Amino acid sequence: MAIVLLTVLAFAGWSRIGRMDAEPEAWQGVLEVPGITVQETEVSLVLRPAETDSPQKGMVFHPGAKVAPEAYAARLAPLVSELGLAVVIVEPPLRLALLDRRGLGEFTAAVPEVESWLVGGHSMGGVRACALADQADGLVLFASYCAADLSATDLPVLSISGSEDELSTPEKISEHRDALPEDAEMVEIAGASHASFGDYGPQSGDGTAGIDDAEMDAAIEDAVAELLRTLL
Repeated sequence: MAIVLLTVLAFAGWSRIGRMDAEPEAWQGVLEVPGITVQETEVSLVLRPAETDSPQKGMVFHPGAKVAPEAYAARLAPLVSELGLAVVIVEPPLRLALLDRRGLGEFTAAVPEVESWLVGGHSMGGVRACALADQADGLVLFASYCAADLSATDLPVLSISGSEDELSTPEKISEHRDALPEDAEMVEIAGASHASFGDYGPQSGDGTAGIDDAEMDAAIEDAVAELLRTLL
């Protein structure tokens, strides 16, 4: 029993090492966008389009390992303000998405009026999103790939990667391509690193980004807009 307790305590301590918080300016900028309302719940961060009380589509998004949910708010904000998506960013246990065993409904309940849901995630969060894909209408991967085999499904899938990513490298993304449906949309953003998908600063082992935030936002918005057209 003592060994188990020590193991748990050691793991909990490790999970707190190297945590990546949101860059304050990026997060504050989201709070000041007039087209977005922000709500913090016990399990998630919810971004809603302010111009409508009833968004028709939404996305539940799982953060990368040890990354704060707020670190993705700025990157996902254009999907809210420009595409009208409701976005629910999950707060996973110990900031580790693979420890999360909650179903999609735990998070979609925050915006019950949404009729069609995407599930997505960055890095480790994308792996968790793949495990929930059968509960959603579409899957969005940011610098990630699936451990589960979805190749036989007809699920609409968008996989966005970065040419300068040294963690989820283009080679790794390609190696796991067969786990996705044949018609999955594969988009590689030139100049994007692993950390380009959020606002939490540089990440150990990553490549050097050659793209700025505005260009990254536009590339992601365009790719997700194309996926949404398949759900109409």
